[in-house]
Amino acid sequence: MSKLYFRYGAMNSGKSTNLLQVAHNYEERGMKVVIIKPMIDTKGGDMLISRLGVSRKADFLVHKEDDVYHMVEQWIKTNGQLHCVLVDEVQFLKAYQVDQLFKIACQLDIPVICYGLRTDFKMEGFEGSARLLLIAHSIEELKTICKCGKKAMLNGRKINGKFVFEGEQVAIEGAGNVEYESLCPKCYFKFKKEAKDS
Repeated sequence: MSKLYFRYGAMNSGKSTNLLQVAHNYEERGMKVVIIKPMIDTKGGDMLISRLGVSRKADFLVHKEDDVYHMVEQWIKTNGQLHCVLVDEVQFLKAYQVDQLFKIACQLDIPVICYGLRTDFKMEGFEGSARLLLIAHSIEELKTICKCGKKAMLNGRKINGKFVFEGEQVAIEGAGNVEYESLCPKCYFKFKKEAKDS
């Protein structure tokens, strides 16, 4: 039986780069992959864009009501054997869509490798990530560092260059002067205190 993998990390930990490398590795061996991206992630449109400048078109842009299992099943009927399903920004999927990814791995016997954030800028969980933490066969952290040099675990949101700790859960980087920075817990709480005191 194939497995459902969750590879998570703070912003700038190389998640999209890793996904694109995995796709390349499969295809270099003549195998077929499908890349899925949630439609809510408008950064790059239908493209996956790595911070290293590597990009690739997603095979499916998934709406919150789409049946991912059905989409993959239809792809196989049209294109033949599929060797791997890769999902970028998986945190934006609904819990039932993560269950569908689990079903792809278990019933269609296709490995599903998901990449995404574990928590948002308020240290709260995302629906898709929370479900993956419960049912994924394999969970792996992709590590990065804070600008202080310590391990980054959290994501700081900046608007117009200043850290903010309130707002909607989803704000896509690059839209409305929004940017993100990976932070260690010590720096996260330091910036949170500074924002509260200002």
